Amino acid sequence: MIDIDRVQAELADHRFYWHSTIGSTMTEASRLAAAGCESGTVIGAEEQTAGQGRYGRAWHSEPGSGLYVSIVLRNPFPPDELPVVTLALGLATAEAIQKATDLACDLRWPNDVLIQSKKCAGILTHLEGPAIIAGIGINVNHPAFPDELSSIATSLRIAGGHVYSRQRLLIELVSSVMSFCALLEKQGKTPILEMFTRASSFVYGRRVFVDQGDALLRGTTDGLNQSGFLMLRGDDGKQNVVIAGGVRPCS
Repeated sequence: MIDIDRVQAELADHRFYWHSTIGSTMTEASRLAAAGCESGTVIGAEEQTAGQGRYGRAWHSEPGSGLYVSIVLRNPFPPDELPVVTLALGLATAEAIQKATDLACDLRWPNDVLIQSKKCAGILTHLEGPAIIAGIGINVNHPAFPDELSSIATSLRIAGGHVYSRQRLLIELVSSVMSFCALLEKQGKTPILEMFTRASSFVYGRRVFVDQGDALLRGTTDGLNQSGFLMLRGDDGKQNVVIAGGVRPCS
């Protein structure tokens, strides 16, 4: 169990709402944001019963094993910067994991954090009025995953062979999120785009397919544009701007 009083004492500028069980931290964060809570407010839980993934998928939220948090951000980012905010949150999550565990992460555009080619963390962002809700789920001390997830998901414990402090990871995560958001606010998109490009094996020269629901694109990644979208040089020679879709390496 995370000692949230100690976390609050170390991160005194933030307000923490911690739950033993909750449907979704994203839903609660949206409610608090609509009620006017301060920027940097953190909502977390030991367990989510309706954790949210991309495209309405569920997030596997095993009790007491992961870090399931949503952070309310009120930085003055325009709505069209939301894709780059997501990239900044990916960088922050990878940095926090490295600081807390010494495990190196890869970033898969736009919002997956990988270790050894398997997903260990995911990020969701959405707008609630003028606020951004940053939802971050990290698989920390899961000893195993259901059969349907074991080939694509991992945890820090599985990857590193140790049980790690979720409390320390939470402190590092909140600090990193605020640092990267401050960088984006002060210096604009360019540093975030450059850092994500360096941190991700998926941005340049990677053979991938992109599942867009009604279409499947195949090609080679060709960098990020200034909006933070992925460029894909298709097998047909066309240059595509990938605004959304599940990016996976070609086997």
